[in-house]
Amino acid sequence: MHNLSSIEPQNSEALRGHFCFVTETYAPEINGVALTLERLANGLIARGHRVSVVCPRQPKIDRPDTGAGPLFTLARGLPLRGYQGLRFGLPAGKLLRTKWRQCRPDAVYVATEGPLGWSAARMARRLRIPVISGFHTNFDRYVQYHGAGCLQGLITRYLRAFHNRTLRTLAPSEDLRQRLLDLGVNEAQVLSRGVDCQRFDPARRSAELRAQWGVADGGLAALYVGRVAPEKNLQLAIDAYRAMQRHTAAAKLVIVGDGPLRTALQKAHPDLIYCGVQTGKPLAEHYASADVFLFPSETETFGNVTLEAMASGLAVVAYNYAAARMHIADGETGVLAPYGDAAAFVDAAARLARDERLRQQTRRQARAYATQIDWQRVVERFEGLLTDVLPRQAASHAWRVAAPAHDPDPSLTR
Repeated sequence: MHNLSSIEPQNSEALRGHFCFVTETYAPEINGVALTLERLANGLIARGHRVSVVCPRQPKIDRPDTGAGPLFTLARGLPLRGYQGLRFGLPAGKLLRTKWRQCRPDAVYVATEGPLGWSAARMARRLRIPVISGFHTNFDRYVQYHGAGCLQGLITRYLRAFHNRTLRTLAPSEDLRQRLLDLGVNEAQVLSRGVDCQRFDPARRSAELRAQWGVADGGLAALYVGRVAPEKNLQLAIDAYRAMQRHTAAAKLVIVGDGPLRTALQKAHPDLIYCGVQTGKPLAEHYASADVFLFPSETETFGNVTLEAMASGLAVVAYNYAAARMHIADGETGVLAPYGDAAAFVDAAARLARDERLRQQTRRQARAYATQIDWQRVVERFEGLLTDVLPRQAASHAWRVAAPAHDPDPSLTR
């Protein structure tokens, strides 16, 4: 497993390209989009490229240009209701025109589809800068969990129009790529995800932490990591946990994360263990100290937490789509339920609770599989997809393209 921070640039004599990310979220904000973009940006920098990031200004986050990471351009933004700590970017066409005329990027990657992203795609087209987009969040499916299902058709049409303004759209899985094509998005390619197996490691298991949770020797700790929000379908994880309790009374359910449903859940289920947001080493310890990972969401574009749980040596219960479909062999490296079949999800969790042999075998095999999922290979593919859209003369500057866009690495599109 490669550590991106230690990868030497392939060509240290000169920067090989300048790529600009436009996004409404970026690390140290805590969500899958922000952390994925940080990985991609740092990976490109390690390979000798220059990366700049355009994102909304966050009042409590300082983004200095230290020279070691990307260069930041901060745009205006407003709070995003129901998502504490996140902001959506306002249109910034004039700012981007000035910045990109002063320092023209070779290509622009628009990662989020809000007003900031729309203005970036439009300005890039006007300046004849190649622009591609990413599909990181199922906004068209989120609305039904927030009482706005009537807007789903409108949002779908907007997303289709947005992505068709770019040269191609990157989706994290083959099934999502196909869904985008079915929705009318003209060009879609797969860019999968990796996992840091040095950070997420079963060796970080903490007996002290398990004792704090009240998990006795031989007990079972089930874990959920993510936003505590309606679109994450957390009630199903709780239902699955109650079924697990019927087979092992010593079971505990640990919830890592925060969100608008936390207060209500704590009142309704005071016996659950609420750990709030965890990052870095403490997050890795929470993963490794559990036994089973419950991931009931039906709205994921990928689900990075699935790979983090596998790398941490957990037996994952998930629906058969997104990251789980790509990386879990049912009954071997995890347990899958048909998409949307809540009863099957509960049964799968109960099966792991009553069958310790299956649980331990699945945990070992999940870890072994995760060690093969390398972030460096994902970065190389991303580099290839970016350089593939450049004008022929720019792309011929002796840049080594990792993989042709039409022939993805099978291990990244499984």
